[in-house]
Amino acid sequence: MNQKHPKESEVVMTEIVLPNDTNALGNLRGGKILHWMDIASAISCGKHAQASVVTVSVDNVSFQNPIKLGDVVTIKAKVTRVFKTSMECFIDVWAENLPSQTRYKCNEAFYTFVALDSNARPRQVPALLPETDEEKKAFAGALRRRELRLVLAGRMKPEDAGEIKSLFSKGQF
Repeated sequence: MNQKHPKESEVVMTEIVLPNDTNALGNLRGGKILHWMDIASAISCGKHAQASVVTVSVDNVSFQNPIKLGDVVTIKAKVTRVFKTSMECFIDVWAENLPSQTRYKCNEAFYTFVALDSNARPRQVPALLPETDEEKKAFAGALRRRELRLVLAGRMKPEDAGEIKSLFSKGQF
């Protein structure tokens, strides 16, 4: 199967926070930003896989700053690693207050998707070819994050998680 560079599937999505998107404090609702992040990452993974994809995991979501009514939100999603049928995608979220020209970091997360064939069964995904130091670092970390997700979900035994096995050794915590 062919290899693709992360830039080929990078997605940048822009939204504006409208009154219907906010809570009683005038901040963007958490569920709404998670929804937008899911859309951007699904497009990124779908472009990489050239297939329909489904979300299988959302983890490491970090809410750093509230996003206010009227702010413009920019969501950047990029595939960080491909396994056989699944892909990890990193999502980075920034907001900008246009009148004050203030830009600030809001959220980041890792989402995992599985590519599906025409029968809605998992299908193989083209490999990812990281080139920059940043891409290589994200690629390497993805295996540790994957093992941790699988161990925490009970789908992998800690002793089988080669990259993170030492975290589960006796006396570690």
